[in-house]
Amino acid sequence: MKRFFQGMGIVMILLTMVGCDAFNTLGKKKAAQGRPYELIVVCPQMEWNGEVGDTLRAIFTAPVPYLNQDEPMFDVLRVTERGFKDMIADHRNILKVVVDPSLQKTSTAVEYDVTSQPQIVLTLQGPDDRSVVDYLSEKRGDLLHVLEQAERDRDVQSYTTFNNPGIEAAVLKLFGMQIRVPKGYVLAKQTDNFLWARYEYPTASQGFFIYAYPYEGPESLTPEALVKARNQFAALIPGPSDGSYMTTSDAFAPDFRAFRLEGRLWCEMRGFWDVYGDFMGGPFVSYTTVDTRTNRVITLDGYVYAPDLNKPRKRNYIRGIEHLLYTIQFPDDRK
Repeated sequence: MKRFFQGMGIVMILLTMVGCDAFNTLGKKKAAQGRPYELIVVCPQMEWNGEVGDTLRAIFTAPVPYLNQDEPMFDVLRVTERGFKDMIADHRNILKVVVDPSLQKTSTAVEYDVTSQPQIVLTLQGPDDRSVVDYLSEKRGDLLHVLEQAERDRDVQSYTTFNNPGIEAAVLKLFGMQIRVPKGYVLAKQTDNFLWARYEYPTASQGFFIYAYPYEGPESLTPEALVKARNQFAALIPGPSDGSYMTTSDAFAPDFRAFRLEGRLWCEMRGFWDVYGDFMGGPFVSYTTVDTRTNRVITLDGYVYAPDLNKPRKRNYIRGIEHLLYTIQFPDDRK
């Protein structure tokens, strides 16, 4: 299936593709190759060594915000058309660059599951280098959105298939909301209005906690109120030494934004966490909404601890936390 777009059409195409089961797993195609957030760029040598290549790298290897070390949005692997074959052609994320003077304008085609699944293939084509660079500069956000959403859809599908029903049932009972929790998480702590689950790796730790408290009006959703509430509940997560506990770092103010997802208002906060009384820290992201049925503020807060710089990216861990949001449903949302 192929579509072409200009302007903001890239976002609309992806949304319509979801409706036609873009990541259908019923076929018999090979499993897509590559790691999460790897991107194969198929680009001629001349363009790659020029302004087109510089622009591509500036977009796709730009640092992920609010990580405590520089990590790129995507790990870019470049090949020429001659090298684009065999397992490379089966990669999960592919961007092809075509410069052809016979073309009238610059556009991008989006295809899914071309040789493997789940796979996304973008073909960016234009009449000359200048038009391609201008297009990339104007539509960088759309291109990143499409690729990031493809990665998110893979995670959500995996969470739905390989999930932890025990933690999901506990969340539903405590907070009245459904969530898909991947296998591997263990329930670490639970109270009447707080639940903490964690996933321990050999060299990293990934976890989330959900908490609820009374909604007292718009002032409950200010950045200051959200940080205060976060510190109250984060203190329930113990550190490695006696008396230590998680808190929000005050070295950098968290970033805050409000957005709507399927009609529901959410407040996102990104920042860094520390451990009071010890030396630990890392990035966090939280999502807060109001459950109008119970008049409670409910927050999903995720954190990452990955001190080994040579091991898998913090980016992938924090993205995994972010994708939990897209599995959440409240009863009112399903009407």
